Amino acid sequence: MRSVVLLSVVVVGLATTAVNGQLPTPEPLQTPEPSTEYPPEATTPGPPTTPGLEPDDLQLAEECDEELCKLPNCRCSSTDIPGGLLPRDTPQFVTITFDDAVNVINTVTYRNLLNGRKNSNGCPVGATFYVSHEYTNYKLVNELYNQGYEIALHSISHRTPQSYWATATYNDIKQEIADQRVQIAHFANIPFESVKGVRLPFLQLSGNTSFQVMADYGLEYDCSWPTGAFREPGLWPYTLDYASIQDCMTPPCPTASIPKTWVLPMVSWTDLDGFPCAMADSCHFTPDLDDEEVWYKFIVGNFEKHYLGNRAPFGFYIHEWYLASNPAVQAAFVRFMNLISNLPDAFMVNSSEVLDWVKNPIPVNEYRAKSCRTWSPTACAFQPDCGPLEGPNGMSYWMGACNVCPSVYPWTGNPFGM
Repeated sequence: MRSVVLLSVVVVGLATTAVNGQLPTPEPLQTPEPSTEYPPEATTPGPPTTPGLEPDDLQLAEECDEELCKLPNCRCSSTDIPGGLLPRDTPQFVTITFDDAVNVINTVTYRNLLNGRKNSNGCPVGATFYVSHEYTNYKLVNELYNQGYEIALHSISHRTPQSYWATATYNDIKQEIADQRVQIAHFANIPFESVKGVRLPFLQLSGNTSFQVMADYGLEYDCSWPTGAFREPGLWPYTLDYASIQDCMTPPCPTASIPKTWVLPMVSWTDLDGFPCAMADSCHFTPDLDDEEVWYKFIVGNFEKHYLGNRAPFGFYIHEWYLASNPAVQAAFVRFMNLISNLPDAFMVNSSEVLDWVKNPIPVNEYRAKSCRTWSPTACAFQPDCGPLEGPNGMSYWMGACNVCPSVYPWTGNPFGM
């Protein structure tokens, strides 16, 4: 069994509680206080340049030319390690992500799992939260940002059915994603520029549409696209300047040339019967939910496909409810994080940190010597939650916010609730 190889590297029987210690103090930069007024322009800022063509009019992507497509702004879709590094010289990145609304219940789990935990280089671990708007408490989003975690976009409505996202128009995606960026920056009082990534609901792609919205509105990467064909070796992040070799598991997939727009492939896990699963809680054939030891070996076995291979980023993609509902799975996950914290060449990082490395790849010994990431903490107004607020379909909502309370519950077409 391959897991014996990795399990012999470090002591496995580590405590299943969070690592002791404090996060390093963030860089003390000047940050604005919460606003007491609506944003000066209660609309999504326009694209930094003239908007691109409509998705149906985009140029079909051609086969990638490695002589023309070079880092840091272009990369062909490939299992090759960036920079031509050998696997042993390549950092093994682990990206932990959580989807959906941030609330008072799941934030307790996030605090217990992540806060105070460090990588072997002494830097705090990262995690990325793909936040959907409905039922989100933006005071807690501010807290997550101030802990150094990455905040990314998962739509305002997260509406059903899944097929809606497959056929969504440019304006639909603009209202769900581009508008959400300014919405979350305002109500959580976090920097607009810090919100860089997108994960579409249900991992349902919309062809070229969402990527064109991303390009037009300055978003950097998408992490919605699973791959089952490129699991071993895994697919590394790449741009859409040229045609992708990635398999299309949730069509329609992009076919156009959309320069400088990055794809962070969701390299699928392999379940116990050999089937691919994009998220840890979507695997059909898993260990018994009360068997911590077998779950731990299941997680490590999937990790080893990366660590003992081409070291493509390993994603632990999950919803908080799955861990909260299954204590044995959560305990196995904590053991896995303890394992990573003790490996000298593996690092739990924010998703955007993976891209930073891919654009400028350096050997693992140089990466370990780098300074830890810094961030500027932002204030959040001490005020009662906003509500009750009239929302869609006559529903009433309460909402935690760092800035002035909206008049109605924010929604698509009215992201500030004015």
